[in-house]
Amino acid sequence: MKNIWDYKEVASEESIELTQEAKLKCLVSELKKSVPFYKENLQQIEASDCNLSKLETLPFTTKQDLRDNYPLGMLATDMKKVVRLHGSSGTTGNQTFVAYTKNDLEVWSTLVARSLTAIGVTSEDKMQISFGYGMFTGGLGIHGGAEKVGATVIPASAGNTLKQLTFMKDLETSVICCTPSYALYLSDALKEQGLTSADLKLKVGLFGAEPWSDEIREELETTLGIQAFDIYGLSEIMGPGVAYGCQEKEGLHINEDHFIAEVIDPVTGDVLPEGQEGELVITTLSKEAFPLLRYRTGDITRLIPEKCSCGRTFKRMAKPTGRVDDMLIVKGVNLYPSQIEALLLSNKNCLPHYQLELRTVNHMDELSIKVESRLINERDVVKLEKDLNSLFKTEIGLSLPVKVLKEQTLERFEGKATRVIDNRKED
Repeated sequence: MKNIWDYKEVASEESIELTQEAKLKCLVSELKKSVPFYKENLQQIEASDCNLSKLETLPFTTKQDLRDNYPLGMLATDMKKVVRLHGSSGTTGNQTFVAYTKNDLEVWSTLVARSLTAIGVTSEDKMQISFGYGMFTGGLGIHGGAEKVGATVIPASAGNTLKQLTFMKDLETSVICCTPSYALYLSDALKEQGLTSADLKLKVGLFGAEPWSDEIREELETTLGIQAFDIYGLSEIMGPGVAYGCQEKEGLHINEDHFIAEVIDPVTGDVLPEGQEGELVITTLSKEAFPLLRYRTGDITRLIPEKCSCGRTFKRMAKPTGRVDDMLIVKGVNLYPSQIEALLLSNKNCLPHYQLELRTVNHMDELSIKVESRLINERDVVKLEKDLNSLFKTEIGLSLPVKVLKEQTLERFEGKATRVIDNRKED
């Protein structure tokens, strides 16, 4: 079978479930012995009784629990076995730290190797990693998997965009890995230098670390001349490689031999049926240094019940649409920035650079939108603003004021994009 790293990716559903249940029992037993937080919260739980059907009876772990046990109170192994520490502030909140043993790093590299193989990366490729190197898991996390598949790694890290373009051109980079926001930035910089995708050897882009829409995917594929794929992860769980896209581009395969994924109602905590959107919860099954039970990721997604035509049997999750704490409530309507992005970019006159601003007017929250366009004729600009306003009214039931701006007006981002400006506290 093409583009498969190892046989576990095509294991039977029964085999996967048996692996998960055996590892779940070991996990609960180890947590009760080694981590004071879990010892207290799992007092009434017998590890031998744990199975997938009883998973939802086990307690959640939250980001606040990690902060409450700062810096390494959740460590499950002797510090002598820890060979690396990473950290993350997440989208919001204070720093948290995550520890890795040698085996943790080996597993991580293997899962990233699966991810890269799935999108066609081989030892013939030159892979430019433009995620940050350091406490953020993106750079070093992808690096280990890239070396495992034998690709030539260019550890460019984030920023220094002109040098990044020089690397791409002179070293004939074939795979670029970064945030989708930075890929858009690189695309603009390429144009500013008088270059096009034809001047590069890029074939594949691997993007993650922030929500991005299929419309952004189309934009990147067109402007950079690539096939664009997803990779999902978060520092608390492992880093990139928890789930990965394949050639079908229809969701991300979860590495189920190492993680159990659930989707819950973010308000009630109830487990939702497959196919229904909610908050992603992940249990680590193989982590030695920093295992987590039913960790509430805060990411909004759904599990896809249908099997993928690529042949992998791992369950899939949809591309995350945002985070629980990203949800905007405007005039009683709940919406995510990703919904607005998708509607904006459904109009081909809009560029993938936009900004949402929240303000308080007469004690009510108001949302306004700025978006760039290549249109320069004033009449065309006014028509686009009216068309978008009408689209929002039809699709989400809100009349949102839209201001269409010239190209290169809004800020560009070399890391994660800041799309929402909250000025409510200033009014």
